[in-house]
Amino acid sequence: VQLQASGGGLVQSGGSLRLSCAASGRTSDYYAIGWFRQAPGKEREGVSCISSTDDSTYYADSVKGRFTMSRDNAKKTVYLQMNSLKSEDTAVYYCALGYGNYCRERRTYNYWGQGTEVTVSS
Repeated sequence: VQLQASGGGLVQSGGSLRLSCAASGRTSDYYAIGWFRQAPGKEREGVSCISSTDDSTYYADSVKGRFTMSRDNAKKTVYLQMNSLKSEDTAVYYCALGYGNYCRERRTYNYWGQGTEVTVSS
């Protein structure tokens, strides 16, 4: 499985971006998929994910109400719509896919994309 993330860029505070993550290769019908981010000097943190068990969607508290994750199963693509961006959202964003049961945990994920950089200027 390969994951290709795209859509990052430079945006002003309050602006919007939409990230995409396209999966290729053979995948199971049921998988968890998530977005993580890593800011300079900080650990990678979970942003949003969709559960493999019931398709529930989860968000980190810091992005609730501003970010929306969605998926297009036919295209094997997930999206992260990011609105009302803040400078603290600046990070490299990674998508990941895995077969574990807990999408909010990094140990769930078997495959990682290369990351796409988001910079929010204040």
